[in-house]
Amino acid sequence: MAATVTPLGARNPLCTTIRKAIQKGVRTDDGLVVAEGFHLLEEARRSRLPIDTVIATPAALQPAALQIEALLDTCPPETRLFSVDPATFATFSTTESPQGILALVRLPEWTLVDLLSRPALIVLLDGLQDPGNAGAIVRSAEAFGATGVIFLKGSASPYHPKTLRAAAGSLFRLPFLAAAELPAFDFPVYATAASAAQPIDAVDWRQPCGVVIGSEGRGVRPEILAACHPVTIPTETVESLNAAVAAGILLYEARRQRSRP
Repeated sequence: MAATVTPLGARNPLCTTIRKAIQKGVRTDDGLVVAEGFHLLEEARRSRLPIDTVIATPAALQPAALQIEALLDTCPPETRLFSVDPATFATFSTTESPQGILALVRLPEWTLVDLLSRPALIVLLDGLQDPGNAGAIVRSAEAFGATGVIFLKGSASPYHPKTLRAAAGSLFRLPFLAAAELPAFDFPVYATAASAAQPIDAVDWRQPCGVVIGSEGRGVRPEILAACHPVTIPTETVESLNAAVAAGILLYEARRQRSRP
């Protein structure tokens, strides 16, 4: 891209728009997400997503900063490049040690049909409020071959910068939706439960199916659990696992079964 860098003041409307999106964990009014850090910028570029804007501090724009010139050269020619002072950038950042660069990226618009490709394996997050856990589950979902993720009511926003960062680029590629309630599927849906449940290695994960991961505190809501087949991860002495860890184990078992001849 052209190396034309436009200075951006702290009170510029674009800065206000970015802060608002970050604080609320939503997209900007133009439908863009805030992807902070070199890694997410590279993942957006690698995923061939429209990169509308790049905002960086002068230090981050130095050639020695993780080969920034090569990275920016591969962005679309219409990408806008702005510079801000470190104090202004600190008002955008959600990390303890900001890298001084963020991008405004347009994600794909998915439909339920997109999540049903192949033998469906859909992960549903029920009231999972921690963005770090939600993003980590999306990352595991992509790694182990899930076909999509649905964020049910009360879950962290998929557009929150912390969710995007924890997903490490997976939300740029894996189909996802937000839904108020559990959709009606014509295949079984399983839900993690602590008791009176079938062990995950006794389930046939090769068939089209969905799996609900509950919130960190209360687990899957009773009304959703009643509509699903409960499954559990056998453990010793420990009664429950972190939601992201449990999802990773379950998805690995599904991947293991699906990779059999």
